Amino acid sequence: MAEREILTWDLYGTASRELAQAVADSGYAPTIVLGIARGGLIPAGSLAYALDCKNLFTMSVEFYTGVDTRLDVPVMLPPFLDRADLTGADVLIVDDVADTGKTLELVHDFCADHVRTARTAVIYEKPQSTIKPDFAWRTTDAWINFPWSTMPPVVRRTGVLDA
Repeated sequence: MAEREILTWDLYGTASRELAQAVADSGYAPTIVLGIARGGLIPAGSLAYALDCKNLFTMSVEFYTGVDTRLDVPVMLPPFLDRADLTGADVLIVDDVADTGKTLELVHDFCADHVRTARTAVIYEKPQSTIKPDFAWRTTDAWINFPWSTMPPVVRRTGVLDA
């Protein structure tokens, strides 16, 4: 079995506070926190609270289909975010991990022409990521077991679009 990075709920609490502190220490003050669903939703909410930012938006992007299996390219899923809502904002784009970097790159490019500034924050960054996040708590080569996605779903939905 390949090496695993295990993020527990307790360690996640430390990670999210330290990541938020790094953003605050940099002087960056987002007016919008944009979480990439699904993995970035919990980190985005935690960072929004810690940075006292009440504007929390989400974008759904599918890339991973299983452990170490992914689509060729990330795909945005509906409902789609209206770029007009981002106009002139300082946006912190949040995901759980920058693995290939393609998801962060897609969302960053989506925002680029509409926002005043955009920064990226992740719990984990992998060395092979094509985009270097502005803020990362840790770097790892290992597959990461996140506390919110380690256990199987309580109910397995079949034949329904997982949006």
